[in-house]
Amino acid sequence: MRVLGIDPGYAIVGWGVVDYEVPKFTAVDYGAVTTPAGMEFGQRLKGVHGGVSKVIELYKPDAISLEQLFYQHNQTTVIGVAEARGVVLLAAAQAGVPVYEYTPMQVKQSVTGYGKAVKKQVQEMTRMMLKLPGIPKPDDTADALAMAITHAQCSGSRQFDVSSLLQRAQGPVSDGMTRLQQIEKTLTAKKKK
Repeated sequence: MRVLGIDPGYAIVGWGVVDYEVPKFTAVDYGAVTTPAGMEFGQRLKGVHGGVSKVIELYKPDAISLEQLFYQHNQTTVIGVAEARGVVLLAAAQAGVPVYEYTPMQVKQSVTGYGKAVKKQVQEMTRMMLKLPGIPKPDDTADALAMAITHAQCSGSRQFDVSSLLQRAQGPVSDGMTRLQQIEKTLTAKKKK
């Protein structure tokens, strides 16, 4: 299964293409569609649509995994992001690729086994699962890869057993530590450097 994960925005749209064959994830490619801050907003949306359409055409995903809109404080930003999501949905519909939406908590749960994991934990687990040398930048790209992993794990294809994911994430891996504890240890060690 090939999944295109998308972290929507109008300045930066993170994208990540992941192939999944039980039990292996492979990062095919990842990057970001960007638009300059001074550009007229309609042109920014046109750029987002064009960039996402090219990624879809190039990688031919079986599914697109998109983050559900999460409103926190800034109404202006959330409206712009909603409009950017709209052009992403349009690009997917034009290409005939089904879109699946997940909340931030679902992504955290799927990738780390803990729905309240912090962003750095999700990014580090994503890096580990895809065997990447480092956490992809910008953060939107790492988030998009996590979106793709989430759909691969949560899809109705029965290719993945969620209970085994939770068991792996919470069970001892080495030195009696869980995967989450390993991630925290790695992040703490990186902070000390």
